[in-house]
Amino acid sequence: MSDTPLPFPELCEIHDRITAFLDDKDLSSRLKSVQDQTRASLDVLSEALDKYSLQELSLAYNGGKDCLVLLILYLCAIYKKFSKSPKIAPAELIQCVYIQAQHPFEEVEEFVVSSAKQYSLSLLEYAKPMKAAFADYLHDTPSVKAIFVGTRRTDPHGEHLKHFDPTDHGWPKFMRIHPVIDWHYVDIWTFIRHFNIPYCILYDRGYTSLGGTDDTHPNPALAHESAVGQASTTEAINGSTSTAATFRPAYELEDDYEERLGRDR
Repeated sequence: MSDTPLPFPELCEIHDRITAFLDDKDLSSRLKSVQDQTRASLDVLSEALDKYSLQELSLAYNGGKDCLVLLILYLCAIYKKFSKSPKIAPAELIQCVYIQAQHPFEEVEEFVVSSAKQYSLSLLEYAKPMKAAFADYLHDTPSVKAIFVGTRRTDPHGEHLKHFDPTDHGWPKFMRIHPVIDWHYVDIWTFIRHFNIPYCILYDRGYTSLGGTDDTHPNPALAHESAVGQASTTEAINGSTSTAATFRPAYELEDDYEERLGRDR
């Protein structure tokens, strides 16, 4: 993907595409499911924008598929609410925090940097455990009162989360907002591919849930049944072509509960 920042009108033209998508009546059952999820998420984002100022909101961004969908929907919601304001400047408004894995993938680091530039994110990065990272982030950005998180229901500790949840006792205090909590794995990938959103290249190599190099592997559920050495080529939305002899791309997985089979924890 290009790391050239997009002009704000172009950055938010996704609003028009998503609006047209939501108005479309002639869709497959899978796309209709994504329609419903998109409407629900935009309602949560709209509620958050009514409750908090833009300076009080931030987004936890690590370059993964879920927070990528959340970012696109956030851009859409911002445009819908503030498009008539001449003072909109995304570099000042889209605050993000990136909590780096202990042993990060180079590909993830590169995607975070390039996508942060393209989407004009005001991104602060912390290489420390999550609790300490959030404490430092809130110290560095005292205006932030709520943080959007791309957690989904099938993620660890996601089962009982609501759209708005204060942090647990003993954690830095802020409101966690979960606009995509009820999205399924296939919904995430259907959205990404329908709107041709560039994503981290590791997903084309069979990785389905991204952590660090010490605990993340290609998902065995995506292993090719063909003989070893018989390569299959997948075309990435990113505009690149990758050859993988062993694993199919992440978007071919369908079962939510197989998503983390490539994670050690």
